[in-house]
Amino acid sequence: MIYIEKVGWAIATVFLLSSGLYFTFKLKGVQFRFKDMFKSFNESNDDIGVTPFESLAISLGGRIGVGNLAGIALAINYGGPGTIFWLCLSTVLCSTNAFSESVLGVLYRKKDNKEYIGGPSYYINHGIKKRGLGLTYAVLLIFTYIGGFLSVQSNTIVKSIEQVYKIDPKSISIGIAILTIIIIFKGLRGVAFFSAKVVPIMTVGYILICFYILILNVEFIPQIIKTIFTEAFNPTSATLGIFTPIIIGVQRGIFSNESGIGTGAIASATANTDSPSKQGFIQTLSIYVETLVVCSLTAFVILLSNYDQTSWYNINGIEITQFAFNYHLGNIGIYVVMSSIFLFAFSSIITGYYYGEANLRFLFKRVSKSGIAVFRILVALILFIGGIASPKIIWSVADILIVFLAIINVYAIISLKDDVIKEYKSYRSKNK
Repeated sequence: MIYIEKVGWAIATVFLLSSGLYFTFKLKGVQFRFKDMFKSFNESNDDIGVTPFESLAISLGGRIGVGNLAGIALAINYGGPGTIFWLCLSTVLCSTNAFSESVLGVLYRKKDNKEYIGGPSYYINHGIKKRGLGLTYAVLLIFTYIGGFLSVQSNTIVKSIEQVYKIDPKSISIGIAILTIIIIFKGLRGVAFFSAKVVPIMTVGYILICFYILILNVEFIPQIIKTIFTEAFNPTSATLGIFTPIIIGVQRGIFSNESGIGTGAIASATANTDSPSKQGFIQTLSIYVETLVVCSLTAFVILLSNYDQTSWYNINGIEITQFAFNYHLGNIGIYVVMSSIFLFAFSSIITGYYYGEANLRFLFKRVSKSGIAVFRILVALILFIGGIASPKIIWSVADILIVFLAIINVYAIISLKDDVIKEYKSYRSKNK
């Protein structure tokens, strides 16, 4: 399984970086148009779907999860500080993939009662006319997010709370499942309402705490930055030389911000917007907040601690992050991480569930309300099992499945590149 994972990620890395570079050139550095990102939140005149801000909150809820805390810790532990350089660089380059898939998500979405629904399955089916590939993507996404990704979130919540309160993992898992059921049974509106209220608060709160730690250690920051750059190009920094921090950095970045996976297109498709390109800008902003801000801050908090003086075995990753916050803030640091993990991971569970439901509705166009109810109950059961399973197995399964999603989605957005370029040119001509 480890061999398959490494080979798969090597291939996916080439795909994602190549498509990111292509769209950077063809869209003339669209990821650097920051002004457009902040003025893209206006709505259309109909009352279908959610607001652009709610779509941003949904996508941020999915992106800001355990990858920002546990995943970054694993990246540093296995690939060294240099992984952070490659994580940030690949994020900037691959953000054009997120822009492109979001544009396509809006262009090829469908109306379903009072909702918009879309994503890679839809633009693969209606755009490049390959329903079989669209079905494959939908099935893989359901297995990846409902079976793997949600389990990672649940497992991390359980690990975090168990370390602080020594509560039986089964009891924590049951609580997670019940809270999830309460929200997801309200459908897209429940997901949007939860995300719009919780995600901004948790994100700003976490950023402020990290900045406080950086201020306390400001004299050490230049050395940390130097270490990150040095290790990024150090051929002896890991067993596979310079390629280890590159692959791990890109892998963790993609797992964390999901750029190029296609999930941003699912969130974008829900929005009541007057422009596909505006949703592309909103998703690009989402990626920058999630990776360049939240992930980077987590990395600095860890690197400013003495985490490397401890041996770590069979870890989820959150153990290292908790250690770092405890190092800087004392006992209160443990509670900061536990609270952050609960909010980050739980918001990802809610968003990840919606991604699964959107693809279930693609697979079965006339899925009944009772069918959706059964699916939601199944999700709760998976969350319970994931909370008490081995973290190493869960991470490996999720990593392998995401590789296939990335390859299929990159193939789709490259196949539909003319639609993306045409739409962006139209946007530019109207917003000179």
